[in-house]
Amino acid sequence: MKKSSIFTDIESVINSLNTASISSERKEILQNLIVYIQLKVVSKEQIRINFICTHNSRRSHLSQVWAQTMATYFGIDNVFCYSGGTESTALFPMAAKTLQNSGFKIQQLSEGKNPVYAIKYAENEHPIIGFSKKMDDDFNPRNQFVAIMTCDSANEACPFVPGAEKRIPIMFLDPKAFDNTPQQAEKYQERSLQIATELKFVFENINL
Repeated sequence: MKKSSIFTDIESVINSLNTASISSERKEILQNLIVYIQLKVVSKEQIRINFICTHNSRRSHLSQVWAQTMATYFGIDNVFCYSGGTESTALFPMAAKTLQNSGFKIQQLSEGKNPVYAIKYAENEHPIIGFSKKMDDDFNPRNQFVAIMTCDSANEACPFVPGAEKRIPIMFLDPKAFDNTPQQAEKYQERSLQIATELKFVFENINL
């Protein structure tokens, strides 16, 4: 059962996403995460998902935010989503802007080289706290989580993620390739919606 507190603009985006467009090869990769979440649901355990990328600046944040949103949208409780990197930099402003364009309400809580953002997706849900951090930062879980590797370099650099129960590579092309080009906004939106579509597929296939 869906919760009604998701912001209307975000709900409209989710409703427009076509999971039938996902290739069978890609669905096979996503199935690994579906199985992990389903087992946790059946055993009534908390579900912790840590999305890991090299710089924790773009893809890992988009994945964290969309996963938390989809869990709420599909009424799956006890889902806690995180993100981290093999190093920390900053949440790239265009990634935050892209989420804002899909209806997320974003408040910058601090200044400096690595600002902290509150990213709100629903009326009554706690906002996601977005900032760049290493994957083993105190903000992230120490154990009993699944590590989702969202980029090639992090996947290669981290064959073992300390504390992770499972490690699943679900990799996305980096929109950074289009920074400072006329296609930047379009390509960030494209990547965000791809991530959202694939995570919609994951959570709509969870049986409660």
